[in-house]
Order: sequence, then structure tokens, then C-alpha cells
Amino acid sequence: MIVSSLSCCLAHFFVFIFFNSRAIKTNQDLLSETPWTHIFYNDFWGTLLTHSGSHKSYRPLCTLSFRINHAIGGLDPWSYHLVNVLLHAAVTGLFTNFSRILFGDGYWTLIAGLLFASHPIHTEAVAGIVGRADVGACFFFLLSLICYVKHCSTRSYSASTWGWILGTGLCAGCSMLWKEQGVTVLAVSAVYDIFVFHRLKMHQIIPSIYKRKNLSLLFSIGLLTFWGSTLLGVRLYWMGNKPPSFSNSDNPAADSDSFFTRTLTFLYLPTKNLWLLLCPDTLSFDWSMDAVPLLKTASDWRNLHTVAFYAGLLLLAYFSLKSSSNKRECNGKTVMNGKQNTNGHSCHSDLEYKSLELKSSFTSKEENGVKKHVTQRPQLPSTENIVLLSLSLLIVPFVPATNLFFYVGFVIAERVLYIPSMGFCLLITVGARALYVKAQKRFLKNLIFYATAALIFFYGLKTVVRNGDWQNEEMLYKSGIKVNPAKAWGNLGNVLKSQSKITEAESAYRNALYYRSNMADMLYNLGLLLQENGRFSEALHYYKLAIGSRPTLASAYLNTGIILMNQGKIEEARRTFLKCSEIPDENLKDPHAHKSSVTSCLYNLGKLFHEQGHYEDALMVYKEAIQKMPRQFAPQSLYNMMGEAYMRLSKLPEAEHWYMESLRSKTDHIPAHLTYGKLLALTGRKSEAEKYFLKAIQLDPTKGNGYMHYGQFLLEESRLIEAAEMAKKAAELDNSEFDVVFNAAHMLRQASLNEAAEKYYEMAAGLRPNYPAALMNLGAILHLNGKLKDAEANYLRALQFKPDDIITQSNLRKLWNIMEKQGLKTSKT
Repeated sequence: MIVSSLSCCLAHFFVFIFFNSRAIKTNQDLLSETPWTHIFYNDFWGTLLTHSGSHKSYRPLCTLSFRINHAIGGLDPWSYHLVNVLLHAAVTGLFTNFSRILFGDGYWTLIAGLLFASHPIHTEAVAGIVGRADVGACFFFLLSLICYVKHCSTRSYSASTWGWILGTGLCAGCSMLWKEQGVTVLAVSAVYDIFVFHRLKMHQIIPSIYKRKNLSLLFSIGLLTFWGSTLLGVRLYWMGNKPPSFSNSDNPAADSDSFFTRTLTFLYLPTKNLWLLLCPDTLSFDWSMDAVPLLKTASDWRNLHTVAFYAGLLLLAYFSLKSSSNKRECNGKTVMNGKQNTNGHSCHSDLEYKSLELKSSFTSKEENGVKKHVTQRPQLPSTENIVLLSLSLLIVPFVPATNLFFYVGFVIAERVLYIPSMGFCLLITVGARALYVKAQKRFLKNLIFYATAALIFFYGLKTVVRNGDWQNEEMLYKSGIKVNPAKAWGNLGNVLKSQSKITEAESAYRNALYYRSNMADMLYNLGLLLQENGRFSEALHYYKLAIGSRPTLASAYLNTGIILMNQGKIEEARRTFLKCSEIPDENLKDPHAHKSSVTSCLYNLGKLFHEQGHYEDALMVYKEAIQKMPRQFAPQSLYNMMGEAYMRLSKLPEAEHWYMESLRSKTDHIPAHLTYGKLLALTGRKSEAEKYFLKAIQLDPTKGNGYMHYGQFLLEESRLIEAAEMAKKAAELDNSEFDVVFNAAHMLRQASLNEAAEKYYEMAAGLRPNYPAALMNLGAILHLNGKLKDAEANYLRALQFKPDDIITQSNLRKLWNIMEKQGLKTSKT
């Protein structure tokens, strides 16, 4: 039976998407170099739990499982999915085993297990890697509940009952450390004890306490209450005694100014969730934003769904709690007053059961004059009892997601329904069983049975189809366009961009903005796409729109400043970088990414000061960047620039320190090899310097920058032929890089290889035809090479762009003197 149930869940195995999540791909807590104890201080996304921007999702055991996966296979998705599917299989087995306690060994237990194994609502929890939090929490949820069932059946005669209650508490704690809602198992256990094991009615509970009956029950419930309160108290303290904060798009109803709108919407959302369980025809990876429009008026027809939903729940609860008749059902057979059913199980009326409930699990017999306890099969619960337990399993784990006690960061999340779906599956099963028992004709019984089998079949078919949507990100996001077009188009744009489908990606971003024009992330992503394709003015426009939509978006400031800097708008770029550095990191969705962008802004601001010769100012900014730098930031370039600034200030020991820090943080950082090599050469350590230059070339022999720096070193050592070879190699490799080509020409000129120098000066002037220094130097080499008319033309062009350049004016006068002596016509005449 359990094997049949488990086989149905294997449909979830054929899923290969690696969901792009901060919980895994950018979570530093998964890395081996991060102390594993950080897991117990950070939230699910790797943010310090007490930080104002933390989502307060404390799931250390789930994060620990991700860390183990990462240690074994890095970011290869296969092992992550394997663990998810194995966990789902284990949960299915445990749920089927728990169903035996309610339905016995008949086919109704199999039906409950198959319903759970095949339900499409589980696809997100199993196929999406981060859904492991829900599956793992459910695993320990069931272990805790089963332990409590064992405790109930043994507490009146066996010392082992203390082991079972201890197991209940430990598993409940583990469930909560996988996901917060796991702690609700303690409330479900209390419902089981009161209404299923002891079969008390509502009106019997208070008299039972007053008359001190069932003291063992009171003691057990007291233990559950104490342990639940302790777990919740410690959990609240550990997260800083503050609830999380979410953006408007995460939960629009929570951000509404109207209490009436919030109330109607929050009352309606459980109805929508139940409909997803009952009829999961439309599923989506994301239900945020306007996927479920707010209910703003009493005339909204969806309020009828709300009324019907709560009326149905109240009626179910009422009829389950009121006193039942003497008639009971056992394994689908109706019996009266303790008759034996056809399966051989002894069934008792409720009146008889009350006298047997404390003895249901054991009897005494005498052997050789010694009394021994003999375990018997416990009585199966009545339909009313199962309905009550099913309702508690459906409702209680869902309560944290209702916004009743605190606002949550989603509108609907399908994975949140993983645990409540157990209650739903039990309700469907017990309902089908009740109809089957009451049906008088074989035709009706068969109809009910086959209808239930058809439901399982169609659920399984929908699961297979839905798994197809989860095979890759592109299919997943396309499937969500109907429900949440803004978010789906935006995410689809990211996927298409990663596939280098630039036109399609741009179209997807624009579609997303058509549905929701103020999405800062989409405005930023579109700007980034345009920037990467050289459309800088358009990119700048979208970055500014993104900043207007979200003034704390540091990455938009960073890219705005870089574009402005490249356009020569230095002062505007400086103000942009400064403004970015002043953004506080409070209440931000991703504080790590924010700190990285702020650090990069400060780095670029320091470079601005550096290029302007303000080295002291640059150092101050670099030091601030180091203070604000997050753990995941790669600091080698920042350290290297610190060394450069100190070197410019002739503070060589400090410069050497920071060059070494750069190399320590990244041993193959090429710029640090080159700059440190220059420092070593300056301080007379020539052989060491040459090693660093050669190492830089070895690290990337396809880049000309290393050859150029090594060539300059050789030139200073008067190794002119070698220097010339390095210059030519640098210019050939980086023939589109002005600085490399221009410096190569300089080196060849200094090596007296004037013909070769002329070639590369011409290349440099071609790369920057309006740059006066390039034109002046080209004129000078032509002058030396006797090409006087060409030299004159280039001198004159240089003066057009820089009329007051003294060196060019002096060279031109010398050239005219030579031309006049040779009888050549000059432009001045």
C-alpha cells in the first residue's frame, strides 16, 4: 500500500529547473569558507536575522541541507532535486502510515496516500529547490504527530510514553527549524488527543477540567502548550523581537490604507487557497502584485465565495463536534452497537467506546499466575473525529499565512499549502468513505469509488503537466504570464537575456513594464540590457526612472554614475556616487547586494579622485569602501587601487602592504601583479619585479596589458630589442585599446624603431581621431621620419583641438623652419 503511494510521487523526479534564488545561488552561508555557525544567526537568505531588512525566515536546518548539497556537488541542480524528491517520498510514506491510524488497513488508506502523492499543488514545493523548507518541515511535522499518537496509546500503562512525548517535542522543534509553520503540529496533536483519542465534545472539555477527570490528558496538553510557547518565545527573541517588513508588491493588501479593503481581501484569500487545493487548474510560480486583485467593495462578487467558504467550515465543524449517534463506521462497513464487521475488526458504539477508550490499546491476561499486558489494535476513529482532525490539519498550519497575527511577504504561495494539503486529502477521503457507506446500491458505491480514482488520476496527470512547466525557467515563466504578467514577463526577460536573445529580452521587459510601469527592478534590468548593448542614453533614462521608483536602488546609482563618468560628466557622476554611498541599508530586501553596490560606488568615486590627482581624497573614499564592504564582495581591485594611491603619494611601504593584500584575496589578480612589479622595480628589486611581470603574462597571455607593462620595465633596463618585441605583441593583441597601442608606439620610439613607432601612432590616432596628444605624437614621428607635409597636417589638426598647446606650437615652428630651408611650401605662407 505504502509502496503504491510512493510510486505516484516519482512524477516529481523528472524536473530539472534550478530555481534562481538568493537562498542558494548568492547565499554565503552555503560556502565552505563561511563558518557553519552563521546558519543559526542568519535568515533563509543569508541576512543577519536581527537586520532590519531581514525577512525573518529562520530555517537553519533547511539551509544546512543546502550547505551539504553545495559541499557535495556545488551548484549542480541534480543533487538538490534528488534530495527534494526523496523527502517528498518519505513524507508520502509517513502520511500514508498516519492515514492507517484513521482508516485502518483498507483501501481508504491507499486512497488518502495517493491523493497526497499526486496532488499538483505540491509541484512547486518539490520542483522548486527552496520548497524544501516546506517538505522538510512536513517530514518532521508528521514524525512529531505520529510520536504523539504513540504517546496517547501508551501513556496509561508504559514508561516508554515519556520517550514518545520527548520525540514529539524534538520533532516539532526540528519542523519549526525547517519552516516556521512546523510548530503548529503541537496544536494539531492537542486536537487529536482531545477530539480523536478521548472523543470529547466541546461541552465536555470544561467540565472535564473542572472535575479533574482525565488528568493524563490535561498533563499532556499542558506539556504541548508549554513547549509550543517556549519555541515561539525563543523564536521571537532570536529574530530581534521585531516582525519583518515587506514591499507593496509582495503583499498589496497589507499596504492598503483602507481597513475595509484589507479585511475583505484577507478573508477572501483562504477561499482562493482552498480552490487551488480543490481545483488546481491554474497554477503559478508567483501570485504577488495584482495576481489577486484587492476586494475594495462589499458588492464584489468574490465576497460570495468568502461567505460560502466560512459557512461551509463552520457547518463541518458544528456537525463534527455535536454528539454522534450509536452508529459507527469501520473500514467502510456500518455497524450497530458493537457488531463485528466483515473484515473482522471489533467495532463499538460511541457509548461503549467511552468505557473502553483508556483500555483500547491493551488488555490483561494471566499466564502461569502472572498478569501481562497484551497490546491490541486501537479503535478506529469515527467519521466526525476524522473530519475534526482533518479540519485542524487543513486550517491550523495555514493560520500563519493568513495575515491574522502578522503580515506575510506573499499573496498566495503554493508551497505553503504543502502541509495543509494533508488535511484536505483526509477530508476528501473521509467524505468519499462516508458517501460510500451511505450508498445503498452497488452501482452508487462503484460510482463513488471510481469518481475518487478518477480524481487521483486527473491530479496525477495535472502534476505531470505542471512538472513540464518546471523543466526550465523559460517554460515556467511563460506559464505564469496568465496569472502574473508583470512578474512573469520580467523574469522571462532575464532568461532571454542570459540566452543572448537581446531583442526578445527587451520586448519581454517592455511587456512587464506595460502591466506595471513602476517596477524598479524591471526598469533597472532594461537599463542594464541597453547599457550592455551600447545604448547609453536610453540606459541612463531607465536608470533614472528606476531610482525614481525606488530611491534606495543602489545598483541603479552605480550604473548611472559609470555612464556619466564615461560621458565625461565628472561632477554629475561624483554626485551620483556620493548619493549612493549615503543610502542607509535599513529595511532593504537584499542588504548584501545593496552593500556590494555601495562599495562599488565608493570604489568608482575613489577612481574619479585618483584620475584627477586627488590621491588623499581617493584614499579616504577607498577606506570608507573597505568599512562598508560586505563579506561576499571581491576586494582585490579595491586593495590594488589603495596601493596605487599610496604609491602616487610615495608611501611605498603602505603601497606594498595593499598590493600584497590584493594578491592574498585573489592570487591570480593580474593588475596587482603588474602594479606590484612596478613597485618592486622602483625599489631596486629588479629580479622579483620581472617575475611578477612574467606571471601576469602567464595568467592571461591573450591580453596586451601585461606585455606593455613588461615592455616598459625592459625599456627602463635598456633591453631595447626585448622591449620592442613586447610593445609589438601588446599592440597586436589589444589593437582596439588606445592606451595599449599608444604606449606601444612610445616604447618603439624610445627604442629608436621609428618606422614601427609610426605605424602604431597612426593606429592610435585612428582609434581617437580627435585626441590632440595622439595627433601631436603622430606629427612628431612623421617629423623625425622626414615626412614633413604629413607631419604639418597632424600638428595643425592637433592645434585645432588644443590651440594653446605649447609643445605642438614649438614643434610646428621647427618643422616650418626645416620646410622653408628645403624650399617647401608651408601652410603659414
